[in-house]
Amino acid sequence: MDFSGKHVFVTGGSRGIGRAVATAFAANGARVAINYLSNTDAAEKTLASLEGGPHMIVQGDVSDPESVRHLIETVTDDFGALDIVVNNAGIYVYHRLEEVVYDDWQQAWQKTLATNLLGPANVAYCAARYMIEHGGGRIVNVSSRGAFRGEPEGPAYGASKAALNSMSQSLAQRLAPHGIFVGVVAPGFTDTDLASRILDGPNGDAIRAQSPLGRVARPEEVAHAVLFLASEGSEFSTGTIIDVNGASYLRS
Repeated sequence: MDFSGKHVFVTGGSRGIGRAVATAFAANGARVAINYLSNTDAAEKTLASLEGGPHMIVQGDVSDPESVRHLIETVTDDFGALDIVVNNAGIYVYHRLEEVVYDDWQQAWQKTLATNLLGPANVAYCAARYMIEHGGGRIVNVSSRGAFRGEPEGPAYGASKAALNSMSQSLAQRLAPHGIFVGVVAPGFTDTDLASRILDGPNGDAIRAQSPLGRVARPEEVAHAVLFLASEGSEFSTGTIIDVNGASYLRS
């Protein structure tokens, strides 16, 4: 896939899946803007590792609506264009219903929805308004298999991702006449730093055994699906949700 001349914005792009996505776009000719929340060291290391360029890093909290506005304005001002947006930033907060107090339950829901749902909604709004005026573009949202199978230890996470799927399909219908195509990638467990404490723990083998491949996804495999949805020729796949879970969870 050739993304030469394309300008890409990746939220949560300094580590894990986001880093793999940024790396893949850069390797295929795109200029990439990497958003990060607070880990400047990780963002700078990712920036330094990218092929081509010039690329950029932009600090900001996607759960803050004004921060989102600033992020999109910064990227479009610096690049002079914005062709592809990947909403990857997300959080998982454990809040087992029978274990947490009511205040913690409320905070878990508010924080999770602000980052995983309202953040992508605001990024999509600001990016799409720009794209409408500049000939169209692509928006790819990173969801989760938890949107379909449930997340009993973090129900706000599962709910946020299910809502993200629905929002993406609504936007796919709304924005197609403007030449803006919206897709979703829904990974299962992926071999990232954040997942390592679970995958290296006592439940790691059981998690890997959920897939007939006997392993979890590699970040590069998730990135491959993202690049497909962002590529020329995928227009009629708008509204699609691609599962990247190694057949660990199959939905009808």
